[in-house]
Amino acid sequence: MTEEESGKPARVVVADDQTVVREGIVMLLGLLPGIEVVGAAKDGDEAVKLVAELAPDVVLMDLRMPRCDGVEATRRIRGEHPGTQVVVLTTFADDASLFPALRAGARGYLTKDAGGDEIVRAVRSVLSGDAGLSPGIQRRLLERLSEPEPEPKPEPAAPVVAPDGLTVRETEVLVLIAEGLTNQEIARRLHVSTATVKTHINNLFAKAGLKDRAQAVRYAYARGLVRPPSQ
Repeated sequence: MTEEESGKPARVVVADDQTVVREGIVMLLGLLPGIEVVGAAKDGDEAVKLVAELAPDVVLMDLRMPRCDGVEATRRIRGEHPGTQVVVLTTFADDASLFPALRAGARGYLTKDAGGDEIVRAVRSVLSGDAGLSPGIQRRLLERLSEPEPEPKPEPAAPVVAPDGLTVRETEVLVLIAEGLTNQEIARRLHVSTATVKTHINNLFAKAGLKDRAQAVRYAYARGLVRPPSQ
């Protein structure tokens, strides 16, 4: 049974660091039907403390506050006192404010130009299990959900393990030889000169005891540096 159905007013704590704003919200709420203000906090720490002491139904939470901001206070309240819902009441409607607050557990989000009727609706909505979002916030959520998802970033390539004392660069050259690339193609792939490629090949042949490219290919497969193509 909701507060509205039971006839009991919703018990509300107001959290805002600006004294004039906080007192103004308390005064406004005192004139609204179905709402009883039971406490007011000047920052997030005090809001969490009042929730522990008073067990209100709803906290109207500002976001930008000293010591403990509204997002952190919301997270703590929802984690420690799940019976208390949080409705954000803030000046800010940008994504950097909106989404962290919702992820922290806020069930409602209003901007401070909201009227009394809108605040009452949001409080009743969160107490009945619904979301208490202003129309503008609902539009922003829909816009965000309709945005295309970013392309997934490619997985980083596994590091090349250099066997038998080969350097990482020599191992890279060996792998490219096993893949069938010529010296010129290897040079273009690695952005080095053909002479540098030949030097790497001479060095890796000497270290691995190889005589020709055919042996180099067999060596690369035997060491697991390349895999045979799937059948």
